[in-house]
Amino acid sequence: MPGSSSGVIYSLDALTGALFLLTALGVVATRQVLASLQLFILQSVLLSLSAALLGLALDSLHLFAVAAITIATKTILIPWVLRHTVSAAVYRTREIDRALNIPSSLLVSVVLIVAAYAVSVPLLAVADLPFARINLPLGVAAMFLGAFTIAVRREAVPQLLGLLAVENGVFFAGIAIVPNLPVIAELAAAVDVPVIVLVVGMLTRRIHARLGTTSVGSLTSLREY
Repeated sequence: MPGSSSGVIYSLDALTGALFLLTALGVVATRQVLASLQLFILQSVLLSLSAALLGLALDSLHLFAVAAITIATKTILIPWVLRHTVSAAVYRTREIDRALNIPSSLLVSVVLIVAAYAVSVPLLAVADLPFARINLPLGVAAMFLGAFTIAVRREAVPQLLGLLAVENGVFFAGIAIVPNLPVIAELAAAVDVPVIVLVVGMLTRRIHARLGTTSVGSLTSLREY
């Protein structure tokens, strides 16, 4: 990295990326819905910080816009929507219903992280960008972990947070590959994601009111007569 200031930014982005990946692992391992939501908020803050650091290093206003939009939607708007659409009883659940226990989930997560780095190596050879070596493999790993969260969680809200974690991983990798992505694309995502959260949150509230649970496995007992 040319220049001492660029080297400092590179190191800060590496630290941010490491914490970003730890939050993705935390979402896999946590037992409570509220803790999952808090980890998602922290992950979104780290995504914004990485975008701001890259914007500073690359002198890109687009990345500063990404950081601002992420803070507004994922750390403020989406948590507010979830808290006001999903029953408060959901957040008081002691333990999330899951298909695998936590040790097995973490073991699979390690395999997924290694696979993410293996997948990223050919892409890094093509993407000759300084920050891609940090953001691309970590973003792909976060995508894999988010998808794994969706697969092993049986509660509606944690599955939704896993989907949002996948999107965070996509953006974490994307800001290093396409730093000058038009702001209109960010605004489109900023509108679509809260709408999806609102719809899923309202459905979750209705499911909990009817069945007393948000486990999607319970829906298999419903039949049309």
